[in-house]
This record gives sequence, structure tokens and C-alpha cells, in this order.
Amino acid sequence: MNAIPPLLDHLVLATPDLGTTVADFTRRTGVTPVPGGAHPGPGTRNHPVGLGGRSHREIIGPDPEQPEPAGPRTFGADRPAGPTVLTRAISPPDLDAAISGARTRGVDPGAPRQMSRRTPDGTVLRRRLTGTDAGAVPDPVPFLIDWGDSRHPAASGLPVTPLPTVSASVPDPEAVRTRPAAPGTSLDLTEGPTALSFTVDTPNGPVVFG
Repeated sequence: MNAIPPLLDHLVLATPDLGTTVADFTRRTGVTPVPGGAHPGPGTRNHPVGLGGRSHREIIGPDPEQPEPAGPRTFGADRPAGPTVLTRAISPPDLDAAISGARTRGVDPGAPRQMSRRTPDGTVLRRRLTGTDAGAVPDPVPFLIDWGDSRHPAASGLPVTPLPTVSASVPDPEAVRTRPAAPGTSLDLTEGPTALSFTVDTPNGPVVFG
């Protein structure tokens, strides 16, 4: 069963050691993530895997072929002590309208910024997205993304591990429920330490990441 939440674009699994985490993912699932490409400037690169439909998961970490960035790495990928599901992205039909609507509800997703990455075949993928300066602690409130005219990663023949569940826990679920970045995109939340996790169906059976 695939239960992708509405408008989910991708889940972010950040790691300080990209090679080790990709190898561990392959061992646990029997599926090898593909090289996605480098993010020039922030000093990261990623390996995506499809979740089904127009959704994917990216494993992101420091790129050893880039110099140390002047500012924080995308998603603070080098801050967690180990692989951590830090955040998720949703793709509203109209990014600017979603940002404006969130602000009218008293939630500011932040100003969108342009980012890009170059795939191994030389294609440059450009997208606009709101804040990605996550730290070592997961954030159940998603950021917003718009791929514009770029080919969506999920449309590039990624291997797929279907997504049956996504879950989150926070100390105060009600406070988070009042901060939806876009209507209809909230997760079911439970009370507990702040954490995000997801389960994927794989050739090796269900595997949980979190």
C-alpha cells in the first residue's frame, strides 16, 4: 500500500556521511539510491529514491568534492550526529499563493529563494523553495517547493520504494497543528520527543527510517 500525504514532494534524510548512509540504505532495503548531483555553494550533494507518484526521498550530506561553504549547508546536513529525517517538502499548486495564504494565517514560511543542482548527466535542475536552514532537530512543519520548468526528480526513472506511512511526534502537537504551511498537508502528530520517521516497502520487507 502506498499512502503518500497530499502534496508531498519529498522527505529529507540528512547525514554527515553521505557514502556510509547510502551504503546502509542499500543494505537495509535492497535498493540502491541513484546519484542526484551536487548543490553548488551549500556544499552538499544528494542521492534520491522514488516513493511513488510525484514524490521522492533524498539522502543529502556534505559533498567531499566541494570546498567548505561560507554559510550553513542545505538543511544543516552536517549537524546531526547520524542519519536523521529532518524535514519534508510540499509542492503547492501555486508557491506564491501558498506563502501569501500562510502569512494571512499568521505563519511565515519565509521568502522563496532560487536553488539548483547539476545532475550527473549535466542537467541543471532549478527550483524555488522556502527555508532549508534546519538544524540537528527535525521540524515537522514542512517547507514549500516549486520545480518550475525543471524535470521533477521523480520523473527521471528513480528506483522506487513505496511509502506506506509517515509519522511525527512533538512535545505539543496542538501548537504545531496551528502552523500548517498549506491547507490539507498536516501530518497526524503524537505527543513525544520531536521526531520524524517514515516506513518504505522494499525487497527486504518494510524498513523504518527516523
